[in-house]
Amino acid sequence: MNIILFDGSHRDNLLPLCFTRPVAELRTGVLTIREKWEHRLAGNYSWHTEDYLQYKFPQKTADKNLLISAHVCPINSLVERVKILKPGEGIRWQGHPVALLIEQAVDFDLELLDGKVTWTDFEGELDYVEFPWDLVRMNARQIQLDFDLLTSGRESEPISLTNQLIHPENIFVEPGVKMECCTINASEGPVYIAADAEVMEGSLIRGPFSLGEHAVVNMGTRIYGGTTVGPYSKVGGELSQSILIGYSNKGHDGFLGHSVLGEWCNLGAGTNVSNLKNTYDEVKVWNYPSGRFVRSGLQFGGLIMGDHSKAGLNSMFNTGTVVGVACNIHGSGFPRQFVPSFADGGVAGFKLHQLKSVFTTAKRVMERRQLALTELDEQILTAVFERTAAFRRF
Repeated sequence: MNIILFDGSHRDNLLPLCFTRPVAELRTGVLTIREKWEHRLAGNYSWHTEDYLQYKFPQKTADKNLLISAHVCPINSLVERVKILKPGEGIRWQGHPVALLIEQAVDFDLELLDGKVTWTDFEGELDYVEFPWDLVRMNARQIQLDFDLLTSGRESEPISLTNQLIHPENIFVEPGVKMECCTINASEGPVYIAADAEVMEGSLIRGPFSLGEHAVVNMGTRIYGGTTVGPYSKVGGELSQSILIGYSNKGHDGFLGHSVLGEWCNLGAGTNVSNLKNTYDEVKVWNYPSGRFVRSGLQFGGLIMGDHSKAGLNSMFNTGTVVGVACNIHGSGFPRQFVPSFADGGVAGFKLHQLKSVFTTAKRVMERRQLALTELDEQILTAVFERTAAFRRF
């Protein structure tokens, strides 16, 4: 089956995270949204996303195409409904198109398709990703669902007796993991440690928690439930209900809570993020489509940071701060709560972070992971640079 994961009308609400990736490549729980579908539904997967992203994330079509909303995290009952779709049939959930099977050329104008599709409603509960903070809100539940999916019928690798384990039946360790002298409490949710990851001595971890492949938890780290550390990331200090999508570092002391970091981000030593206002008011967060701060409906909200952004030593971020792509934040005090992409500076003001400098740093950072900044990566960053020019007023 040819399966196309399509970005819906809400994709721009997910900026800056989706400046550099399709919606399907966002991570909540253990897996990305694409990986969740791939584990449940066999097929050849591709993406329908913004034109400038399609060179890296191409769309592939066939005579028969199953279109699935990339905003939807699948559950088994939904997948069973999708499997029995006939050509010209579709599924909606709370007015949102979830899946449709078509034989004609792919047309993503759903209003035009509406008259050609027979829709039925899915009545169950679904996790639908509309805003960045949705990834955090649903993360604990998604860790549990992904844990069940990945560990069903399998046994964990043996865990060293130097570790203190609470509810070890909820702890799963893949091959190659290094973990000694740690305390892991899985009484409130599962803990999943992926292949070749390392948890250093003295770390305290409460589930639900996921640690990705080759990721590292530094010595003495404190991690609260609802946290995902993506592959090849490194964390230290204190974390709570946060997601590092992958290849990002928060390796030192400092607090990160109710936050989402993209890829290739780095928070310097002593960086702290506020996730609760002194007034306990609802958190407002910058929204790109409306060009203003919008109500999140949540009391807790931390930092949303786009790919390739960095924060220097002892940086501080206020509640609900949004930092764009390829920013360089430094200096004392709190920067503004919306930092546009390619900004270089802090409280004292910002200047343009030039593309040449961004490419140079990205190449150095990626080489440390034995990866290269490709020409396609440079094209994507250049497109983001051009698209975000209107937000830079410095």
